[in-house]
Amino acid sequence: MQVTDTRTAEPLRRGRPGYDQRGILQVAVAAFNEHGYDATSIGMLAERLGLSKSAIYHHVASKDELLALALDEALDGLEGALRAVEEAPGTAADRLALVLREAVLVLADRLPYVTLLLRVRGNTEVERAALQRRRAFDHAVAALVAEARDEGALRADADPAVVARLLFGMINSLTEWYDPAGALTPDDLADTILALALRTPA
Repeated sequence: MQVTDTRTAEPLRRGRPGYDQRGILQVAVAAFNEHGYDATSIGMLAERLGLSKSAIYHHVASKDELLALALDEALDGLEGALRAVEEAPGTAADRLALVLREAVLVLADRLPYVTLLLRVRGNTEVERAALQRRRAFDHAVAALVAEARDEGALRADADPAVVARLLFGMINSLTEWYDPAGALTPDDLADTILALALRTPA
Protein backbone atom coordinates (compact mmCIF):
# COMPACT_ATOMS: atom_id res chain seq x y z
CA MET A 1 0.00 0.00 0.00
CA GLN A 2 1.43 3.34 -1.01
CA VAL A 3 1.23 6.13 1.54
CA THR A 4 0.56 9.63 0.25
CA ASP A 5 1.39 12.96 1.81
CA THR A 6 -2.04 14.66 1.81
CA ARG A 7 -0.42 18.09 1.67
CA THR A 8 1.26 17.47 -1.68
CA ALA A 9 -0.57 14.41 -3.05
CA GLU A 10 2.86 12.90 -3.69
CA PRO A 11 3.97 9.47 -2.46
CA LEU A 12 6.09 9.52 0.67
CA ARG A 13 9.45 7.83 0.29
CA ARG A 14 10.38 5.48 3.08
CA GLY A 15 13.74 6.12 4.64
CA ARG A 16 13.76 9.80 3.69
CA PRO A 17 12.14 12.77 5.43
CA GLY A 18 8.60 13.22 4.11
CA TYR A 19 7.50 15.58 6.87
CA ASP A 20 9.11 18.50 8.62
CA GLN A 21 9.56 18.44 12.38
CA ARG A 22 6.23 20.18 12.92
CA GLY A 23 4.33 17.60 10.93
CA ILE A 24 5.98 14.74 12.78
CA LEU A 25 5.21 16.43 16.10
CA GLN A 26 1.51 16.75 15.26
CA VAL A 27 1.24 13.06 14.45
CA ALA A 28 3.21 12.16 17.58
CA VAL A 29 0.96 14.22 19.85
CA ALA A 30 -2.14 12.59 18.40
CA ALA A 31 -0.62 9.16 19.05
CA PHE A 32 0.49 10.09 22.59
CA ASN A 33 -3.04 11.25 23.40
CA GLU A 34 -4.64 8.19 21.83
CA HIS A 35 -2.38 5.45 23.18
CA GLY A 36 -0.42 7.11 25.98
CA TYR A 37 3.18 8.24 25.78
CA ASP A 38 4.68 5.01 27.15
CA ALA A 39 2.70 2.81 24.76
CA THR A 40 3.65 4.85 21.69
CA SER A 41 6.85 3.73 20.00
CA ILE A 42 8.92 5.34 17.28
CA GLY A 43 7.97 2.32 15.18
CA MET A 44 4.28 3.15 15.61
CA LEU A 45 4.94 6.75 14.59
CA ALA A 46 6.94 5.62 11.57
CA GLU A 47 4.03 3.45 10.46
CA ARG A 48 1.56 6.30 10.86
CA LEU A 49 3.77 8.69 8.97
CA GLY A 50 4.72 6.26 6.24
CA LEU A 51 8.38 6.89 7.01
CA SER A 52 11.30 4.86 8.23
CA LYS A 53 12.51 5.31 11.80
CA SER A 54 15.70 6.87 10.48
CA ALA A 55 13.65 9.52 8.69
CA ILE A 56 12.06 10.48 12.01
CA TYR A 57 15.46 10.58 13.69
CA HIS A 58 16.53 13.00 10.95
CA HIS A 59 14.25 15.55 12.68
CA VAL A 60 14.34 14.57 16.37
CA ALA A 61 16.82 12.70 18.51
CA SER A 62 14.30 10.64 20.47
CA LYS A 63 10.71 10.12 21.54
CA ASP A 64 11.55 12.15 24.65
CA GLU A 65 12.43 15.11 22.44
CA LEU A 66 9.02 14.88 20.75
CA LEU A 67 7.38 14.91 24.18
CA ALA A 68 9.46 17.90 25.26
CA LEU A 69 8.55 19.83 22.10
CA ALA A 70 4.87 19.03 22.60
CA LEU A 71 4.82 20.10 26.24
CA ASP A 72 6.74 23.27 25.38
CA GLU A 73 4.02 24.12 22.87
CA ALA A 74 1.38 24.01 25.60
CA LEU A 75 3.43 25.66 28.32
CA ASP A 76 4.80 28.44 26.12
CA GLY A 77 1.22 29.39 25.30
CA LEU A 78 0.10 29.44 28.92
CA GLU A 79 3.16 31.35 30.07
CA GLY A 80 2.52 33.79 27.23
CA ALA A 81 -0.93 34.41 28.70
CA LEU A 82 0.73 35.51 31.94
CA ARG A 83 3.21 37.75 30.13
CA ALA A 84 0.33 39.40 28.30
CA VAL A 85 -1.03 40.83 31.57
CA GLU A 86 2.22 41.95 33.16
CA GLU A 87 1.93 45.44 31.69
CA ALA A 88 -1.84 45.43 31.20
CA PRO A 89 -3.73 48.36 32.73
CA GLY A 90 -6.59 47.97 35.14
CA THR A 91 -7.21 46.19 38.40
CA ALA A 92 -5.98 42.77 39.44
CA ALA A 93 -9.46 41.46 38.66
CA ASP A 94 -9.12 42.86 35.13
CA ARG A 95 -5.76 41.16 34.73
CA LEU A 96 -7.10 37.89 36.14
CA ALA A 97 -9.95 38.01 33.62
CA LEU A 98 -7.42 38.61 30.84
CA VAL A 99 -5.28 35.64 31.93
CA LEU A 100 -8.32 33.39 31.98
CA ARG A 101 -9.44 34.58 28.55
CA GLU A 102 -5.97 34.13 27.08
CA ALA A 103 -5.71 30.65 28.63
CA VAL A 104 -8.99 29.62 26.99
CA LEU A 105 -7.74 30.89 23.63
CA VAL A 106 -4.45 29.01 24.06
CA LEU A 107 -6.27 25.82 24.94
CA ALA A 108 -8.58 26.10 21.94
CA ASP A 109 -5.67 26.86 19.60
CA ARG A 110 -3.34 24.16 21.00
CA LEU A 111 -5.92 21.66 22.19
CA PRO A 112 -3.95 18.41 21.56
CA TYR A 113 -0.84 19.85 23.21
CA VAL A 114 -2.65 21.07 26.33
CA THR A 115 -4.50 17.75 26.52
CA LEU A 116 -1.14 15.99 26.59
CA LEU A 117 0.20 18.37 29.23
CA LEU A 118 -2.75 17.63 31.51
CA ARG A 119 -2.03 13.90 31.30
CA VAL A 120 1.64 13.92 32.32
CA ARG A 121 2.38 12.47 35.75
CA GLY A 122 6.08 13.14 36.24
CA ASN A 123 7.32 9.72 35.20
CA THR A 124 10.28 11.07 33.21
CA GLU A 125 12.69 13.98 33.52
CA VAL A 126 10.87 15.73 30.66
CA GLU A 127 7.54 15.34 32.44
CA ARG A 128 8.94 16.52 35.75
CA ALA A 129 10.34 19.66 34.12
CA ALA A 130 6.96 20.33 32.53
CA LEU A 131 5.16 19.86 35.84
CA GLN A 132 7.55 22.29 37.51
CA ARG A 133 6.68 24.94 34.90
CA ARG A 134 3.00 24.19 35.32
CA ARG A 135 3.25 24.63 39.09
CA ALA A 136 4.99 27.98 38.58
CA PHE A 137 2.12 29.02 36.31
CA ASP A 138 -0.43 27.92 38.93
CA HIS A 139 1.37 29.89 41.64
CA ALA A 140 1.42 33.02 39.47
CA VAL A 141 -2.32 32.73 38.84
CA ALA A 142 -2.94 32.17 42.57
CA ALA A 143 -0.97 35.35 43.33
CA LEU A 144 -3.17 37.25 40.90
CA VAL A 145 -6.28 35.78 42.54
CA ALA A 146 -4.95 36.98 45.91
CA GLU A 147 -4.52 40.51 44.53
CA ALA A 148 -8.08 40.48 43.19
CA ARG A 149 -9.35 39.24 46.56
CA ASP A 150 -7.47 41.96 48.40
CA GLU A 151 -9.04 44.55 46.10
CA GLY A 152 -12.47 43.28 47.12
CA ALA A 153 -13.30 41.67 43.77
CA LEU A 154 -13.51 38.20 45.35
CA ARG A 155 -14.73 36.92 48.71
CA ALA A 156 -12.38 37.82 51.53
CA ASP A 157 -12.31 34.21 52.75
CA ALA A 158 -11.40 32.79 49.32
CA ASP A 159 -8.22 30.73 49.33
CA PRO A 160 -6.28 31.93 46.25
CA ALA A 161 -4.73 28.53 45.50
CA VAL A 162 -8.11 26.80 45.69
CA VAL A 163 -9.78 29.47 43.54
CA ALA A 164 -7.02 29.17 40.93
CA ARG A 165 -7.41 25.40 40.83
CA LEU A 166 -11.18 25.67 40.47
CA LEU A 167 -10.92 28.24 37.69
CA PHE A 168 -8.46 26.15 35.72
CA GLY A 169 -10.37 22.99 36.48
CA MET A 170 -13.22 24.57 34.53
CA ILE A 171 -10.94 25.71 31.71
CA ASN A 172 -9.04 22.43 31.51
CA SER A 173 -12.29 20.47 31.26
CA LEU A 174 -12.57 21.84 27.72
CA THR A 175 -10.04 19.21 26.65
CA GLU A 176 -12.69 16.58 27.35
CA TRP A 177 -15.52 17.97 25.26
CA TYR A 178 -14.66 21.06 23.23
CA ASP A 179 -14.83 20.61 19.45
CA PRO A 180 -12.90 23.33 17.57
CA ALA A 181 -15.03 22.57 14.50
CA GLY A 182 -18.26 23.12 16.44
CA ALA A 183 -20.47 26.18 16.71
CA LEU A 184 -18.83 27.60 19.86
CA THR A 185 -15.90 29.90 19.17
CA PRO A 186 -13.02 30.28 21.64
CA ASP A 187 -14.26 33.79 22.43
CA ASP A 188 -17.73 32.41 23.17
CA LEU A 189 -16.18 29.94 25.59
CA ALA A 190 -14.09 32.63 27.26
CA ASP A 191 -17.12 34.91 27.66
CA THR A 192 -19.13 32.12 29.29
CA ILE A 193 -16.34 31.08 31.66
CA LEU A 194 -15.66 34.66 32.75
CA ALA A 195 -19.38 35.28 33.32
CA LEU A 196 -19.61 32.18 35.50
CA ALA A 197 -16.34 32.62 37.35
CA LEU A 198 -15.95 36.34 37.96
CA ARG A 199 -19.18 38.23 37.41
CA THR A 200 -20.63 39.51 40.66
CA PRO A 201 -24.36 38.82 41.02
CA ALA A 202 -26.56 41.90 40.86
